[in-house]
Amino acid sequence: MLLEAILIGLVGAVGILDGRIFGQTMIERPLVLGPVVGLILGDLQTGIIVGATLELVWMGIVGIGSATPPDVTTGGVLGTAFAIMTDSGPEVALALAVPIAILAQSLGILVRTVNTFFIHRADRYAKQGDTRKITLMHWLGISLFFLNGFVPNFLGIMLGSETVEAFVNNIPAFITNGLEVAASMFPALGFALLLQMTFSMKLSPYFFLGFVIAIYFGVDITGVAIIGAIVAVILYQLDKSDEEEVSL
Repeated sequence: MLLEAILIGLVGAVGILDGRIFGQTMIERPLVLGPVVGLILGDLQTGIIVGATLELVWMGIVGIGSATPPDVTTGGVLGTAFAIMTDSGPEVALALAVPIAILAQSLGILVRTVNTFFIHRADRYAKQGDTRKITLMHWLGISLFFLNGFVPNFLGIMLGSETVEAFVNNIPAFITNGLEVAASMFPALGFALLLQMTFSMKLSPYFFLGFVIAIYFGVDITGVAIIGAIVAVILYQLDKSDEEEVSL
């Protein structure tokens, strides 16, 4: 269990560092980290299912300005891990992942607050032209983010697995059934949050076209994605052709 806790702690730490030193590679997302947690705990299938379910819930959550969104990395990692350890489904993972993400959000705010000290020190060293100490301040701040990802995930596995398993086993059936219904509704909420930011009247026909193809023609999501890619290529070629005609 110690080795698994360390590995999962490192997974959470790498996820937190995405966007800090790795660029925005999206490895922090539950869709990516869920299968990794599944591999570590020996249940890749559950890791994929839970990770994809949590991604649907949180796909519309982004950090804007100084706002700190829920910590989807810690929530996704521990939610997936507890779902596998307790041999339960995505509905229990959702019930655990959402409050964990909100709780970890507070830890993230604390880390950012402490990091302001290093920022001001770096400003002072910048005035002095001391690049070595500026670099040191930068990596000290990064170290706090690393701990922000590692510590809660490590402790969650080491200290929380038996407690969570006992908690899940004592959940009444009517609550579990309710969570199962909620699990099927949360992905729709995630899509709604995403559409709220991206939906436009110009693009709406393509959205409804995909809906009609999936519902009335029974095409699965892979088929709809392929059709969408083909339509995108055709529209791009037509638009490029029009531009060439105008230039002539």
